[in-house]
Amino acid sequence: MAVRAKAKAATRADWRMPAAAGLLAIAAAVLAGQARAEDQKIIVSHGISTFGNLKYPAGFKHLDYVNPDAPKGGEISEWAPGTFDTLNIYSIKGVPAALSTSFYESILSGTADEIGAAYCLMCETLEYPEDRSWVIFNLRKDVKFSDGSPLTAEDVAFSHNLFETKGIPEFRAVFNGKVEKVEVLDPYRIKFTFAPGIPTRDLPTTVGSTPIFSKADYEKNNRDLEASSLQPFLGTAPYVLQSLKPGQQIIIARNPDYWGANHPLQIGQNNFDRIRVEYFGDDNAALEGFKSGVYTFRNENSSRLWATAYDFPKVKQGFVVKPKLPSGAIASGQGFLFNLRREKFQDPRVREAIGLMFNFEWSNQTLFYGIYERINSIWDNTQMAAKGPASPEEAAILQPLIDEGLLPASILTDDAVMGSVSTPDRALDRGNLRKASALLDEAGWEVGSDGMRRNAKGELLTVEFLEDSPSFERVITPYVENLRALGVDAKLTLVDPAQMSQRSDPPNFDFDMIVGSAVNSYEPGGEMKQSYASVTAGNSTRNRAGLADPAVDRLVDIVEAAKTREELDVATRALDRVLRHTRFWVPQWYKRVHTVAYYDQYAYPDPLPPYALGELSFWWFDADKAAKLKATGALN
Repeated sequence: MAVRAKAKAATRADWRMPAAAGLLAIAAAVLAGQARAEDQKIIVSHGISTFGNLKYPAGFKHLDYVNPDAPKGGEISEWAPGTFDTLNIYSIKGVPAALSTSFYESILSGTADEIGAAYCLMCETLEYPEDRSWVIFNLRKDVKFSDGSPLTAEDVAFSHNLFETKGIPEFRAVFNGKVEKVEVLDPYRIKFTFAPGIPTRDLPTTVGSTPIFSKADYEKNNRDLEASSLQPFLGTAPYVLQSLKPGQQIIIARNPDYWGANHPLQIGQNNFDRIRVEYFGDDNAALEGFKSGVYTFRNENSSRLWATAYDFPKVKQGFVVKPKLPSGAIASGQGFLFNLRREKFQDPRVREAIGLMFNFEWSNQTLFYGIYERINSIWDNTQMAAKGPASPEEAAILQPLIDEGLLPASILTDDAVMGSVSTPDRALDRGNLRKASALLDEAGWEVGSDGMRRNAKGELLTVEFLEDSPSFERVITPYVENLRALGVDAKLTLVDPAQMSQRSDPPNFDFDMIVGSAVNSYEPGGEMKQSYASVTAGNSTRNRAGLADPAVDRLVDIVEAAKTREELDVATRALDRVLRHTRFWVPQWYKRVHTVAYYDQYAYPDPLPPYALGELSFWWFDADKAAKLKATGALN
């Protein structure tokens, strides 16, 4: 369920011209609706895959990438920035704590070594016709909530209806209306029938991925999905809340009576007795906490700290290790997001000019120690990234939008928009400064006697970067200086996390530019509307840029309706090309490895799966190593 999460993907496919005809047919189907076939073959399975076959057969013993003999016990602890005031991540109210989703499971579950597959966790089997116009889940009879009460189909129906009526607005705006009917067939059998005329490729997985709450507990305790709360809903997951200090610390503990401990999807997972998260005001304070052993595992996201800060005695003595672990994950999509609701950002020439003044090459060499690569595509590091001019298959999708005046003809012949290239030798690239100056001149922002740019109304061109992480100050400050050299009245405003949430979340959207993500996934579908569709421009935490473009709306529909992997890849490349053409962001950077540091008391499967680090899922505690650390005084 795409509530506040991301997924990621894949391998290069071989495209051929027939895909163009298929995609044109999809586009027509999106507009005209799809007729349901009758008398179809009914598929009964232990899982479902978007395209192709499932990796794991019925009756598999455990996932390939786990250690089925991993010991249970010990604690792993990490840090989080800022503060929190709620455990309800499904409400727009409050700042949710880390681990807030750890109490809930869904009927289906994915894996970290396979794209597009979902397997029965709470169900024995699922049934669906070839057109996926409905799905039946045959639930397991041994699933228990953490208080020991049984889960039934009534809880599933209740949870689905709850998200349709009280879920966050961006989710309801996109997904409501897609389920025509929910039927409890018996206490352990539930059927979802989907509305006619809509793409159904992802819908069985979507409804099977909704978090399940206890109906009885929710009603008995007058719970509210829309309210902020420090008490989690009653779920079925392997961990329960042990304790919390509001805004400072949260600890979850493994439930010794967890119903699914011997489930094939859970063997070798959920190995720690406790998971603890400590909150710190900034990266530097958090690093000092790590050095002193306040917490024990650190996923290092600062290139500066990774390159310079890990020379303290515990590293030199081998008590703390800092490996680089391989990652096959899709690039993060991280970038500076424009607030397109602002009148000054309506002109794409203004956005292009501002983007030209970010010098990634200098930043990477001077600030990042060469650890990063530039993000150019929303789907970087996958076969879905648009490259060069549009392919014939992409053109078949884009041409109707050109004919309707929704896109310029140049979208077919121009190379896909890339991040600007700058000199690494100095922060201000003079060539890009001249290009940006020309763009702003054309857009009517002229330089005055004071060197600052104003429009015909005499309004100053201002850009405020809103940020709650002090570690970004060294990155944004040179960018601000470059913009000021361009005549833009730019500044950085540092706020605390609560202010950041208040200003950047709906309904306020009170910012010019923030650091955020261009949301992606390995198998993009209807959830892309939460991030890019006009219907979510005013209410979505995922569409913070406020993107509302009719061409993008149409392309998201085509992506959602793709029926094969080949069609999806081509359609997503077309969407990627157009999204980049809008220049709603200034792309930043990513790395192809996990840079982690931890006290040497943990172990992990080798090799790791391609799509997850999994330190909280399938790593485990080494009691012998931990005892040695304590004996030396490295840890208390």
